[in-house]
Amino acid sequence: MSYALHELNKESRMGAVGTEAAREVRVIDLADFEARRAEIADQLWDAAVDVGFFQLSNHGIALADVREAFAMTQRFFALPDAVKARHPLKKGLNAGWESRAQVRPSTGTPDQKESYQITRPHMDGLWPAEDELPGFRQTMLAFEAQAWTVAMRVLSCFAERLGFAREFFTAAHDPARPDYQSTLRMLHYYAVDPALRDQMGLWRAGAHTDFDCLTLLFQRSGQGGLQLCPGKDMESQAWTSITPADELITCNIGDMLMRWSDDQLPSNFHRVKNPGPDEYQGARYSLAFFAQANRDVLIETPSGKYPPMTAGDYLNQRVAANFAKY
Repeated sequence: MSYALHELNKESRMGAVGTEAAREVRVIDLADFEARRAEIADQLWDAAVDVGFFQLSNHGIALADVREAFAMTQRFFALPDAVKARHPLKKGLNAGWESRAQVRPSTGTPDQKESYQITRPHMDGLWPAEDELPGFRQTMLAFEAQAWTVAMRVLSCFAERLGFAREFFTAAHDPARPDYQSTLRMLHYYAVDPALRDQMGLWRAGAHTDFDCLTLLFQRSGQGGLQLCPGKDMESQAWTSITPADELITCNIGDMLMRWSDDQLPSNFHRVKNPGPDEYQGARYSLAFFAQANRDVLIETPSGKYPPMTAGDYLNQRVAANFAKY
């Protein structure tokens, strides 16, 4: 079934360079989570309603584990393209490797990156062989599980504020089910080709909103470029840069949760800009965990503002609009 997705209509208008604007991206401490649940829930809600983005400290994933996942990510992308091409993106299943294949509705040009997506039920034939990349599968699945745990903690706070049961979103993102579709995406933004530095039409990732409920983004210090623009400011296209830090997780609300919340929690625009002449020009790596409700879960808004649709139908349409060539 096809639905009219207003998210795509908005995204197609967000291709301009825009201007810089100062906004606070709040850092929320998750230490002593259960004891401080009410306080943390208030902080998460306020930050999400304000700009749709926030960062988490003391989130429970050891820095050594984050760095190991990044080391594996770099090793994977260092493999020859011919080897990576043995594990091609299965668009409809959101799993596998692609390079410069994602064309955002906002820009109409390919993102200057490659990615490898891990979606647990759909990885048959997509894992690198153990002799190609020892320990890769075990390391990345363990990291995906840790990211899921953090995401479910955050979503449990939003569930209660929305009047749902505390474990509502945990059940909707059950990794034991065959229709699980949350994804860990490894990203490698290519170093800037000196011959292309002045081509302002190129973006490492064009402006977009995420398809999911909640995104957890792991970044490396010194490898910036991520910018946000709240939807309320989309006409002015004033963008705020988010400073990366190894020990923080940058989070944003996705379109699924915006629908589930009757737009109380905004899914706001973000992009990864090409670095300027005075900025770091080398490769940029990041790890994004997308908490996407299981395929058969029905997304229903409390007021009926949006037509009910399954998370599977919703994701299929959003992916199709971004990977038209697949």
